[in-house]
Amino acid sequence: MTYHPQARQFVDAMEESGAPPLPELTPGEAREASVIFRELIGPGPDVAVVRDIEIPGPAGAIPARVYEPGPDPAGTVVYFHGGGWVLGGVDDFDAVCRALAVASGARLISVDYRLAPEHRFPAAADDAFAALEWVAEQHPGSPIVVAGDSAGGNLAAVSALRAREAGGPEIVLQVLAYPVVDCDLTRPSYAEYAETRLIVNTPEMVWFWDHYVPDEAERTHPYASPLRAQTFEGLPPAYIVVADHDPLRDECLAYAAALEGAGVPVTVARYEDQIHAFFVLVNIMESADRAVADAGAAIRDAVSARVRTHGTPDIEIGA
Repeated sequence: MTYHPQARQFVDAMEESGAPPLPELTPGEAREASVIFRELIGPGPDVAVVRDIEIPGPAGAIPARVYEPGPDPAGTVVYFHGGGWVLGGVDDFDAVCRALAVASGARLISVDYRLAPEHRFPAAADDAFAALEWVAEQHPGSPIVVAGDSAGGNLAAVSALRAREAGGPEIVLQVLAYPVVDCDLTRPSYAEYAETRLIVNTPEMVWFWDHYVPDEAERTHPYASPLRAQTFEGLPPAYIVVADHDPLRDECLAYAAALEGAGVPVTVARYEDQIHAFFVLVNIMESADRAVADAGAAIRDAVSARVRTHGTPDIEIGA
C-alpha cells in the first residue's frame, strides 16, 4: 500500500519536524503543541448560524458549539472530536464541523466533553451520552446522528450502545471516522505502525489509554471498548471511515464486521492511501474534503429516509 502524496508529505514533515514524541510530553505540553494543527487547517466554510452553548452534564455544564447551515435543518448531528480523550476541543475541530454541517445540511452540535487525565473514564463517555440525551430532548422528532473521529468515534459508538440499552434516544446513523473501539494493541496494524511517526502510532495509543483508562481491567468495559459489547444487534446503521495507514485499521474493520454479523447495515469508506486523522484535515488534504462530503451525503440520506417514514418534526425547542 502506498501513501497518498499529500499524506506522504504530511508523514515526512512529522518525521523531520524534530518535535518530541507524544509519550515524552505531559498532557499540558501536548495540548499546546497540538494547536499547530488548527493553524495548518485554517478556517472552515461559512455557516449560517454558529453559536456556543452549555449542555447540562453529570458534573456540571458541558460547553458545546452549534452549527446550523440553514433555517429549519431536518436533522441533528451530535459530534465528538478526536484527540485520544486527552487533547482537543471545539475550537480545534471547528473547520471539520463547519464542513460536515454544510455537507450534511444538518444542524451539528460539537460537544466539548471532559478530558483525561484530569477526568478519567468514564467521564468523557458520560458527558457524551448526557449531551446526546439533551439534544434529543431539545429537538423532539428531529432525526439524530452521532458522529466522531478517533476517540470521538469511540464516544459516538459508545453513545449508540448506551442509547440501545436505555431504550433511546433513537439514532438514525452513527458516523465513525477511524474510531477507537478496542483496547487490544496487539493487532497486526499496531505492529505495522509501532514506530512510524504518523499522527498516531502505537506508543502514542498506549499513552492515550494510560491517561484515559489507567486501570487495564476497566479497558475491556464496552463503554471504553465498544468492540467488547455482548451483542451488536439493534444498533443503528453505521458509516465507518477507515484509513489503511493507521494502527487502528484492524479494529475498525473488526467493528464493521461485528456490526454486519449482527445484521446492522454498515458502509465502510476505506481510504487505502490515507493516515489516521486525515478526515479532519480539510483544506489541506483532498481526501479529507471528499471524505467529509461523502459522510455528509450519508447523513443526508439517513435523515431523509427517517423524515420520509415518520414525517417532519412539529416542535423545535432549539439548542
